[in-house]
Amino acid sequence: MKKKFWITFLIALVGFSALFATTSHYILNKDSIAYQGEKDSDLEAEKELEEKGEILFLLMGIDDQDGSGGVAKVKEKKIEGEDGHKPTGKRTDTMILCKYNLETGHITMLSIPRDSRVNIRGRKGKEKINHAHSHGGPYLAVKTVKDFLNIDLEYYVTVDYLAVKEIVNAIGGVEIDIPERMYYSDPTDKPPLLIDFQPGLKTLDGDDSIKFLRYRSKEGDLGRIKNQKLFMKEFIKQTLKPKNIIRLPKMIKTYYDYVDTNIPMNVILKGIGTVKKVDLDNMNVGVVPGVGEYIGGISYFIYDEEGTKQIVEELFGNYLLNK
Repeated sequence: MKKKFWITFLIALVGFSALFATTSHYILNKDSIAYQGEKDSDLEAEKELEEKGEILFLLMGIDDQDGSGGVAKVKEKKIEGEDGHKPTGKRTDTMILCKYNLETGHITMLSIPRDSRVNIRGRKGKEKINHAHSHGGPYLAVKTVKDFLNIDLEYYVTVDYLAVKEIVNAIGGVEIDIPERMYYSDPTDKPPLLIDFQPGLKTLDGDDSIKFLRYRSKEGDLGRIKNQKLFMKEFIKQTLKPKNIIRLPKMIKTYYDYVDTNIPMNVILKGIGTVKKVDLDNMNVGVVPGVGEYIGGISYFIYDEEGTKQIVEELFGNYLLNK
């Protein structure tokens, strides 16, 4: 699978997510998480990012199939005045560290396997990195990645998988050439999960799209990442078709409901303006290296410490702490 298709999706997803999360403040006349007025702290952050010329943020995908809240619940808590560190019960299915140059449009990304065994502040013993969000929301997830990779990180964009479901249905489904038989059943899941796809072309509706994204092959976490790349290619191709412009109001509402970010609005809008400069053939993309391993009957991704240090220094060297 060519890397540029994965990157194209992420550019659009992050761009749309950030843009709609802020513009919805005006369109829906509601309090946007990304923009709550020109606070002094916001102005300072914008000035700092403008001087640096780039932004580093953690992109997270959350699965809220049981309808218990997901991104919407986190936003509700923050609107009520809480600090975002409260338990959410929602683990992240996807974690990608992204660096975006606000002048050139250059993007660097590092995919973090969700089963990576790491330390999480306030927890005894190591856990899977995707547990951090469930224990303390997006800010604890950011702190966990900051500790794990030894980088200066404070911003995030969280996208609920339900946003993907709603948009897939809005554009009439996504056609995928399924590479192999995909079967998985978990009657204990909430709701019960049954994935059963035959190889070949199939138009996935919103529900099937979520199942496709959740499926894990024998390759485990790395297999899930491959499936996401395949889906992302076709999803963004159809989402950006001219015919879907008329569905923009529904998409805006969807992003408001299912996207959360703490990136300052002015930075977001400046970043959107440079997307056209992105060179899809010249981007830095990587995956945290390691292997799958069972510990105490639990499946983990054991990252390669030296390999991880090397790739982080290569991709995000200017953000390293305690060099």
